[in-house]
Amino acid sequence: RGRTDARETGPILPVSDDVVAKTIKYLPPTLADMVKLQRLLGCRPGELVNLKPGMIDRSESVWKIILSEHKTAHHGKSRILYAGPPSQAILMKYLLRASDAPCFSPREVCEAQLRDREARRKTPPSYGNRRGTNRVRKPKRQPGEQYTRHSYARAIERACDMAFPAPQEVKDDPIQWKAWKSRHRWTPNQLRHARATEIRKQYGIESASSVLGHSQLSTTEIYAEQDAERAIAVAKATG
Repeated sequence: RGRTDARETGPILPVSDDVVAKTIKYLPPTLADMVKLQRLLGCRPGELVNLKPGMIDRSESVWKIILSEHKTAHHGKSRILYAGPPSQAILMKYLLRASDAPCFSPREVCEAQLRDREARRKTPPSYGNRRGTNRVRKPKRQPGEQYTRHSYARAIERACDMAFPAPQEVKDDPIQWKAWKSRHRWTPNQLRHARATEIRKQYGIESASSVLGHSQLSTTEIYAEQDAERAIAVAKATG
């Protein structure tokens, strides 16, 4: 900070669980599971979207997710995520596939949405168009086999816009609309910050550092919001 004229961005704050709960109501089940899993693991978005069954060691009560590709891999550092029972319950639904196939697939999400739409259809299949028969041409973009951290973030943005809709007069004003989005959207990185803050509060900064995969506690300080309640208690007693 201050070493160049580049604009400094504000600190990334944790997102509250209440806001997350309201948002995931507007996400497909797979994406909702991704959000819940990232909140539990405290992993980076890129680590989440790259999860494959072959990375998971299920030989012990706490599963080990061994990452070969991660942010600090070029420094020769290892990265292991630890999945307890709540995380395991989510992951179990996505392990019946090839060991090198991504656990979370946009193509599977789209297919599930089409099946759900067909199941809710009231018109008998013998009447009107069946799925795919009224398409003149294929869309330019087909759903991929794996989410990227960008497509994952965009899905959350869209869900935020549905969970916290802006008044039309706000949408019509570019300045107000930009401010509204800044206040009512959250990013996957905020889930990591929320997990760090929670662990630091309950178990201390060393535990938070271990879960987040930091080699220096000063890095964890960036992610784990200070526990204000302790400071307030000390101030009441002595300051």
